[in-house]
Amino acid sequence: MIYVDGVPFPYENSSSSFSSSSQGSSLLFDVMTHPVIISASESFKNLEEQKVTESSTEDRYVYIFQREYAVVNQALVDFVGIDEATTCVGLVIRNRRSGVTSIAHMDSPKVVDLGINQMLSLVLEDDNDAELDVHMVGGYEDVDIKKNANGSGGYAKPEGYSFPLCCKLVETLQKRRENFHIQTLFILGHNTKLDAQGNTCPIFNGCLVNTSTGAISPASFNRSSRCPDELVRRIRVSASFEDPSWRGKLIDTYDTKTDRFIIAPCSWTMRLVEYVWELNQLPDEEILVNCSTSPSAEGPDFIDNERRIWKYLLKYPEWSKTFPKRQPRVFERTADGSWKKC
Repeated sequence: MIYVDGVPFPYENSSSSFSSSSQGSSLLFDVMTHPVIISASESFKNLEEQKVTESSTEDRYVYIFQREYAVVNQALVDFVGIDEATTCVGLVIRNRRSGVTSIAHMDSPKVVDLGINQMLSLVLEDDNDAELDVHMVGGYEDVDIKKNANGSGGYAKPEGYSFPLCCKLVETLQKRRENFHIQTLFILGHNTKLDAQGNTCPIFNGCLVNTSTGAISPASFNRSSRCPDELVRRIRVSASFEDPSWRGKLIDTYDTKTDRFIIAPCSWTMRLVEYVWELNQLPDEEILVNCSTSPSAEGPDFIDNERRIWKYLLKYPEWSKTFPKRQPRVFERTADGSWKKC
């Protein structure tokens, strides 16, 4: 169940199943327009974006890529974050009592149900009645979202990517038995601005959570701070769509108890490699159109990242070269805060 300002959110359909998209979209609209949520969004928008670089490693960070999640212990990790979210959403769930923090980079409504189960597995360990703080950042208005013709205040169902994901996230939290206190809902209209060409784009693409205090701020990371094993983890995003073992799930990445990255294996087929070869022949502008859900809102290194992924797959077309015997790739933290492969 969702709470706003410490009070259960008053929604007439909260005890029944959400059988129609109109019910779920109405719930999302009502939560987003709550005065407390609007005020929190304005406060978040006025925060300075934290820029995380490799030189920031005196603190202990955990970085999460698209479709990954991590549950972190404040005794072992100082900050956890995501970025590169345009139509995706960074979801943070923190246990108020223990301080255990779970974060995911959600990219599809199809991973929400099982993904939230994964996120809560350690957050709720021996504490099923915990009060949970929730933050969402990302998912801008990638299409025009208009009110229903009947003036009810709900949203019409758009064709974009952000809205169905945001709707599914809020709807799922409301249906569950746990107590979710919505603190930040910096999504859709709250996270939308116009660029120099008049295109809508996100105000912020990422967030950073202080695991000790639970404070959240806008954030961006550079390439060297998106570690460890940046390239292989990017490849898993595409490969997981073909690997049935990851259907409907977030991808395992980090071990909470040992503070190690245990990057679970993912397989890919020659069909993906052949498709990558075709994509690599395209000019940059066509790569944006074919490979992004938000071509006008991607960062300046999007195309370079795609081409680096394709170069790796063309060099190592057999997934077993990357994950021999389907074993994970394991990295442990060194004394200076960097990562080394075990």
